[in-house]
Amino acid sequence: MKIVIAPDSFKENLTSLEVASEIETGLKRVWPDAEYVKVPMADGGEGTVQSLVDATGGQIIKCEVTGPLGDKVQASYGLLGDANIAVIEMAEASGLPLVPKDQRDPLRATTFGTGELIADAINRGVKEIIIGIGGSATNDAGAGFAQALGARFHNAGGVPITEPLGGGRLAEVTGIDMTQANPGLSRVRISVACDVTNPLCGENGASHIYGKQKGATPEMIEQLDKNLEHFARIIKRDLFADIADEPGSGAGGGMGAGLMAFTNATLKRGVELVVSHTGLEKHLKGADLAITGEGRVDSQTAFGKTPSGVAAVARKLGVPVVAIGGGLADDAATVFAHGIDGLETATPNAMPLEEAIGKSRQYLQDAAERVARLIIIGQRISKKRR
Repeated sequence: MKIVIAPDSFKENLTSLEVASEIETGLKRVWPDAEYVKVPMADGGEGTVQSLVDATGGQIIKCEVTGPLGDKVQASYGLLGDANIAVIEMAEASGLPLVPKDQRDPLRATTFGTGELIADAINRGVKEIIIGIGGSATNDAGAGFAQALGARFHNAGGVPITEPLGGGRLAEVTGIDMTQANPGLSRVRISVACDVTNPLCGENGASHIYGKQKGATPEMIEQLDKNLEHFARIIKRDLFADIADEPGSGAGGGMGAGLMAFTNATLKRGVELVVSHTGLEKHLKGADLAITGEGRVDSQTAFGKTPSGVAAVARKLGVPVVAIGGGLADDAATVFAHGIDGLETATPNAMPLEEAIGKSRQYLQDAAERVARLIIIGQRISKKRR
């Protein structure tokens, strides 16, 4: 019997590899001699770097970079097992958690540090970069990251703007010069994990949809949106890139737009990128069962989350899938229509989150054992009816 265990991380608790290991321990109580294949998974958001590093035997690279408000911060990214692919989470260098709530200001916040991470990966000779752009504190359309990679932005006097740009200063930009851009940008392939389709500007754009959570007042949101519109026009004129209405251009405070404009980046669903780079399909071939999971299973699980990505591949190969959630929402059963065959919850009863986290390893083991025993019951019934 071959069982593939491919869960997401349980955020602020266990990595995806740790979740997979606890599930394996529980299953072994029932099937001690089965073949177990652990494939750490993610959906492009928090935990993607660790999952892909664990899945490929890679390493974590640490760097000191420029934080959202200009101070130096310690950030890290992943170098996958073959050292040809880097995985970067924008939030590591330009994320909201790096800024205290009372200091959040998307007028000032810059993506310069994310550009420094990309530059470090390029300097190490990688051929591909995967970047997740969720959780940003910024609204600069990637202007800061482009500066860190050699782009030059000029003001009305033709003078280069040397300070890392934030969303509040984009209106000052009157010209873009890419002649001094990092030459490695032309040889490295960049894939962006992006599951949102927001345009750059307007009522569904970066400023209006995400500005408030980054500390923007209604007045600031209007200013930020106008600045993005102006910046998009300059990009279209100088770089011949019409990115304002591209789906996903508003993701990451406009980082989606910046990556499309200043690099050769393509935007893809996060879980599809992870499925590809972990070799999940290869691992699932010949499997009898797949176990996946995430911290909470609900109706959104079916749309771009890790369990849905695992289920899509498993369904193609005829492998049944069970999802174990840290908790199950009332609408969790909707996932049955999307390729997940069974559900189990790790928490045995209602309890505070802190208590569930404290016993999460035990609860995952017990949940996995329950899944195995229910499958055995099904096998006995099937055998009896033959």
